[in-house]
Amino acid sequence: MRIIAAAGLLAGLVVSGTMASQPARADILPVPPFKGNDTGGIIAYSMATQVDARQVAVDHCARYGKVVKFLGVQAYEGGYISFSCRWVPYGAADRPIRTLY
Repeated sequence: MRIIAAAGLLAGLVVSGTMASQPARADILPVPPFKGNDTGGIIAYSMATQVDARQVAVDHCARYGKVVKFLGVQAYEGGYISFSCRWVPYGAADRPIRTLY
């Protein structure tokens, strides 16, 4: 039993040593220019200079029956525009408008 435990410990050390010797690579996976879900999302600033970022966010939130609220802008190359999707305010009679493009 001790031999099996020692072999498992040795294998764990070899694997963790191998992983520790590899450099950290944050640039392996490409980041999409637009990413979101039912709670909100982000739009790359480089994409926002080419398309109407407000309209992209409004259309995205309208898919979930919500309205958009912009949270912040990082106005430089590599930055993002962040937004959240909120429920339609109480007392509003209509659903959010979705445009066709």
